[in-house]
Amino acid sequence: MTRCACRRVRLVVCAKVGCVYALIVFLIGFALGAIRVLLLAPRLGGAVAVLLEAPLMLAVSWKLSRWTASKHGLLSDPGEALLMGAIAFAVLMLAELATAMLFFDRTMAEYFAGFWSVAGAIGLAAQLCFASFPFLQASHQGIQSAGS
Repeated sequence: MTRCACRRVRLVVCAKVGCVYALIVFLIGFALGAIRVLLLAPRLGGAVAVLLEAPLMLAVSWKLSRWTASKHGLLSDPGEALLMGAIAFAVLMLAELATAMLFFDRTMAEYFAGFWSVAGAIGLAAQLCFASFPFLQASHQGIQSAGS
């Protein structure tokens, strides 16, 4: 296999793993989001509810990032891990936008305007952390390997 063909295969792996990572996190987030919206937000307010949900989602995302990336050998290359995270972020945002539009009758403008609220900004910050996890884990692994 030529170097170019091998690189293409790795890019496809990055895309597939990024999609899997995003969709698993999305499904877990959908379940936790239902609890947040139905039980926590009415009692505590939207921002506090998101602040309670975010650490749990970030912990789950960290574990899933490591599991999906290591299973496919993406933790050995920070560039591939960065691509995995970028693809995962795009897939997650598209899944959330589609859910907002199809099930909650929100327009695209309303979806993006939601990021200007405190709860929306907290959620977006958590999503950016989610996207960075594969790269951070691959970089950390590279530093550990270099130190050994």
